Amino acid sequence: MSFRIHSGRALQAPAELSRRALLLGAVAATCTLSAPSGALARDTAAPTLMLAEVYRRGMPLDDHWVSEKYDGVRGYWDGKQLWTRGGERIVAPAWFTASLPAVPMDGELWAGRGRFAQAVSTVRSQTPNDAAWHELHFMVFDLPAQPGDFTARLAVLRKLLPITDAPWLVPVPQQRATTHESLQALLDKTVRMGGEGLMLHRGASLYRAERNSDLLKLKPYDDADARVLAHVPGRGKHAGRMGALLVETPEGKRFRLGSGFSDAQRNEPPAVGSWVNYRYNGTSPGGLPRFARFLRVREDLASSS
Repeated sequence: MSFRIHSGRALQAPAELSRRALLLGAVAATCTLSAPSGALARDTAAPTLMLAEVYRRGMPLDDHWVSEKYDGVRGYWDGKQLWTRGGERIVAPAWFTASLPAVPMDGELWAGRGRFAQAVSTVRSQTPNDAAWHELHFMVFDLPAQPGDFTARLAVLRKLLPITDAPWLVPVPQQRATTHESLQALLDKTVRMGGEGLMLHRGASLYRAERNSDLLKLKPYDDADARVLAHVPGRGKHAGRMGALLVETPEGKRFRLGSGFSDAQRNEPPAVGSWVNYRYNGTSPGGLPRFARFLRVREDLASSS
């Protein structure tokens, strides 16, 4: 194989039904049931979602909520249809979405700790596997179209969910953040149990469909995404196959990603235009990641040529 650089179940009681109908009516009255401003137009664009920056020691924790960071596929429910962060329509079984309220919800399609690959495989299949979907939960952490700050939106979310006949629809548990030390202890506990990390959400923040510091992620290591621009031919023991990927960050910085790959991945590297996730140890003065190492292909993000 040669390489060259190329670009490119149970029914609800009547009283519960009545209460939920009133709540849904109130939520719908204050929500726009379309996607957030600039969101996807039916298979033509990705939904514009709130994205996290990285938490660093010393950042203020006043008025922050903290939750587990679920290692799954970001899912956006526009009130009628599920979408990936990359703008792909998710083909879910009818039973999975039948009881979802007609209210936009932002969350994670999650198969459990350490089961990211299974979640991706299930969500990306155009022929839904019923058994596999029964293993997924839609972990909902925000209501993008609901007015008010995050604390107010969380209060509405906690009244809206859970739903008796859709136990796979789960409101993400949130607790108040306190100190950096307690946050680090919670991170260590979460990672020991197989979790990926933590998320911090500022209570007074509005839902801003962009990357901003109102939403923070905390993991045992730094990681980020980049788009594959080219395959760089290997040398020495990697002659005849991929030696590195030339990638570009969302900020437009380009670098070679050459470690962390298996032999199989070097023989069949991620496609040009696809997105990959990598870990690193800080950045250089020029903003490039130090000791970048490939982690996985981001199959939940749309490819481009």
